[in-house]
Amino acid sequence: MNKNHELDFERKNRIGIAESIFCQNKNLSQILGIIKDLSTKESTLFTRLDENKYKKLPIKIRKIFKYHKESKTAIYGKTPKLNNTNKIALISAGTSDTSSLMEAKYTLLCSGYDTETFIDIGVAGLWRLQKHIKKISTFDIVIVAAGMDGALVSVIGGLISNPIIAIPTSTGYGVSNEGKTALNAMLASCAPGISVVNIDNGYGAACAAIRILNNGKKT
Repeated sequence: MNKNHELDFERKNRIGIAESIFCQNKNLSQILGIIKDLSTKESTLFTRLDENKYKKLPIKIRKIFKYHKESKTAIYGKTPKLNNTNKIALISAGTSDTSSLMEAKYTLLCSGYDTETFIDIGVAGLWRLQKHIKKISTFDIVIVAAGMDGALVSVIGGLISNPIIAIPTSTGYGVSNEGKTALNAMLASCAPGISVVNIDNGYGAACAAIRILNNGKKT
C-alpha cells in the first residue's frame, strides 16, 4: 500500500532540528500511519494535536505519548535528556497568550532544552515586568508571546540585550484582527534586532531559538 507521507529522518543531521508532526488537518488514520514509522527510542514532537483527536488514539499508543492539553503538543517515545547549559526564558503578556508559549516550551523540551516561564507580565501592569526584568536579563534567549497591541515585546526589547524572539498571538478584541495588529506592531518595533515569527507560532519561535543555540555550539 502506498504511504501518504515520507518522514525526513535526516533533518536533524541536516539542520539541527528533527522533523515534527503537524497534526492539524491530518485525520486519525494518517497520524497512525506516521506513528508506525517512528521509533520509541527517539523523541518525536507532535504539534496541533487537539484533545479530541488525541483521545481517539488507541490506549497502547497514548501510553507512549506525553500529551500537554493547553499547547496541543505531544512527545512520542523516550523522555528527552535535558541540557541545562542554556537558559531560555518564556514570557507571556497575558494568560490568554499562554497556549502559544507552551507550544514553544514543549518544542524546546523535545529537543532537550529546559525553560523558565513568566506568565501575565504585560504592559497593563508594568510593575509586574519590573519585578522580573533583572532575572530575565540573565537568560541566553528570551521568547515573548503577546496579543492585543503586542507592546510587551518592544518594552522588553528596550530594556535587555538578550536575543528576543517574538510570537504575536491571536488574542484580542476587534481591531486586534486575530493577531495581525500584534504582528505588525512587532515588525514595526522601534527596539532593534527583534525576531518575529508567525501568528500563534510557538513552534517556530522555539525552532529559531534552537538554531541560535546550535550555532553557538559550533564556535
